[in-house]
Amino acid sequence: MVRFLGVVLVFCFVLSGTSFGLAQARYEMEPINYSRAKPTDKVYQFSQNLKNGAESLEWDEEHGYLKSLLSKLNVPVSSQALVFSKTSLQVSRITPSQPRAVYFNDDIYIGWVQNGRVIEISAADPELGATFYTLSQEESKRPKVQRETSRCLQCHGSSHTRGKPGHIVRSVFPTDTGLPQYNLGTHLIDVETEYEKRFGGWYVTGTHGKLRHMGNSWLPKTTKTGMKRFDRDASELDIEKHANLESLDSLFDTSPYLTGHSDLVAQLVLQHQVHMHNVLTAAIFAGRQAAHDAVVMNEVLEREPGFESESTISRYTSAAERVVKALLFCDEAPLVDPVKGSSTFATDFEKRGPFDSKERSLRQLDLQGRLFKYPCSFLIYSESFRDLPVGVKTRVVKRLNEVLSGEDTSDEFEHLTEADRSAIKAILDETLETRR
Repeated sequence: MVRFLGVVLVFCFVLSGTSFGLAQARYEMEPINYSRAKPTDKVYQFSQNLKNGAESLEWDEEHGYLKSLLSKLNVPVSSQALVFSKTSLQVSRITPSQPRAVYFNDDIYIGWVQNGRVIEISAADPELGATFYTLSQEESKRPKVQRETSRCLQCHGSSHTRGKPGHIVRSVFPTDTGLPQYNLGTHLIDVETEYEKRFGGWYVTGTHGKLRHMGNSWLPKTTKTGMKRFDRDASELDIEKHANLESLDSLFDTSPYLTGHSDLVAQLVLQHQVHMHNVLTAAIFAGRQAAHDAVVMNEVLEREPGFESESTISRYTSAAERVVKALLFCDEAPLVDPVKGSSTFATDFEKRGPFDSKERSLRQLDLQGRLFKYPCSFLIYSESFRDLPVGVKTRVVKRLNEVLSGEDTSDEFEHLTEADRSAIKAILDETLETRR
């Protein structure tokens, strides 16, 4: 799939020339067998239904299969984010006046380019991590969603994704053509990243007060005196000119898109979600590998089946701790001013619940000093969390109970007030089956 760079959801297809090292190849061996294993994610299931005729897609001249695909996979139009960095296979079709559109729900990411050859699709698989697909934008009686493996893993199985199949959110310094100025550096984005380093190469609509970011801006054209691109300076990126932008109409023609928005709140949720998915994938792989190695060693050393050595316990515990910290937004960069999106995304997102008896939900947004009102990730309801390896999941649940009950008051969780812990615990007790 196509790399989405520029605070960018990277999908693949950029063949960097980097060869697979040992760490990258491990997911192609037992017990993961990434490329040979059959996915179980929602996109794969849909692709099989398309293949056997149980599902269909409708074509239209303006967007190809995009509208129908979003509807079939329950991906909201209000999640649209527009990326103008020239960093994908379809680079000739992407400019600041013709950005790429990204849409997402909890499990699926979809990328669309005007007059593009393919629609890019990615999913979170509960056993394989990120899985990648393409859908040809040529009208067909039997459209086919095609799985992509090795060429996507050139980028999506790298150090950027902890050596596991995953997604990447990155911020770049784009030029006026959309080309990234790589010599100025890039920023991989997670919840800890300062906001002034985010959104480079993306359009952003919404208000954010005195908070600043790199979106809606690009480096100016080279001067007639012959200033070379490698002489450019990061300070040339004007972060004030298009701050607090509620409409993109002054920057380019938005009419070819499903909506004119590139919602700030949607992108903040997207950034958290991609990070959380990658942490869950690392835990899935670590847990599966630890369990596999334990079986082998127990047989070799003639131990009882199910015996857990200190090494096995340590591997489970380490993976679980990373999940807990990501779930509870440890080290989240604070919002220095309230933020507000420009579309219906916030409302659409919040109403999905689930809700407890007091009508509280982990999807409720704060947007004053932090992203969520109750800082525990909604992806705790995801299949990726539900199907975590037992050795990891039991420790995650135990640690969550320790933190939320107030038994663990260590500095790592000091951002959680007593009220936060009590509310999150109550919500999970009523809405998360594994805690009952």
